[in-house]
Amino acid sequence: MDKLRVSLLGSTGMVGQKMVRLLSSHPFIELAKVSASPNKVGKKYKEAVKWIEEGEIPEAAQDLTVVSTSPEDHRDVDVVLSALPNELAEDVELKLVREGITVVSNSSPFRMDPEIPLINPEINWEHLRLLETQRQKRGWKGLMVKNPNCTAAILSMPLKPLLKYGLNKLVITTLQAVSGAGYNGLPFMSIGNNVIPYIKGEEDKIPKESGKMLGELQGDKIAYVKLDAVVTATRVPVKVGHMGVVTALFNSPVNAEEVRKELMNFGAFPQDRNLPTAPKHPIRVLEGEDRPQPEIDVKAEGGMAVSVGRIRQEGDSIRFVVLGDNLVRGAAGITILTLEVMRELGYI
Repeated sequence: MDKLRVSLLGSTGMVGQKMVRLLSSHPFIELAKVSASPNKVGKKYKEAVKWIEEGEIPEAAQDLTVVSTSPEDHRDVDVVLSALPNELAEDVELKLVREGITVVSNSSPFRMDPEIPLINPEINWEHLRLLETQRQKRGWKGLMVKNPNCTAAILSMPLKPLLKYGLNKLVITTLQAVSGAGYNGLPFMSIGNNVIPYIKGEEDKIPKESGKMLGELQGDKIAYVKLDAVVTATRVPVKVGHMGVVTALFNSPVNAEEVRKELMNFGAFPQDRNLPTAPKHPIRVLEGEDRPQPEIDVKAEGGMAVSVGRIRQEGDSIRFVVLGDNLVRGAAGITILTLEVMRELGYI
């Protein structure tokens, strides 16, 4: 099997470092180039990065020379993966796509564009068919695929199998780790021994992005699921792991045991094709009354599985708690799995 050669934008950030580590042992994706801010261009990766990821810098990445974000520096790779900050991503990624380069991006610009697939692979791999429409209507030489907001990536997993029961309304409170704000995102004096009951933009992103991912592709358009969702997003003093406390209301009573079995048996295209980054069980259902917990459960299946616990029925509602790794399932791992699906489906 020929390896896919990829370059990585934003390679020195938290998500970028996570991708570097995950790609270092990948069976058919080779990290060929790393890119970072202009002041790091020309340096060896090991000199440019402040490595905070677990373990040592992978040997294959240490001596890679950091390149710019200019299209000229990425023409000899198959795909560009992007972990750029949102404020930089739009211009950079658009230039690359217009120059004939395929970009799979974890940044927020273009996520809600109707002609750009927003992919959580187990949820909506079929939406990649939008790439054909994108190329026809935009006239781009390359292709653009987006991955969702980290919290939406985690929450949409248990919501997908619940749609069949006639989901009516959602009440969600998130407890989001500080790593979601980036390495320098929150000073210790702001979050230590504290909970911040607001995260800018999150309370809108979660229902909007989930509604797009959970929608059905009809011809060349997505029929979005209109989620009636009340979301309160909070930041908590946990390093890694975004949690959601969810009350899902249905049009008629739903049995908690049936929901539990539905979640336990959930799987999709990535599992059917046994893709390298796909978790064997994308949703883990935990029985303990005090689970899931970030300290114990966040790294399940390499961080690609989400954990669901405290499933209980109350009238026409089901309540549960969901936890996922915001840096892996919510960012680095989902980007790599999306690329694996694209290759499997012949888009690359």
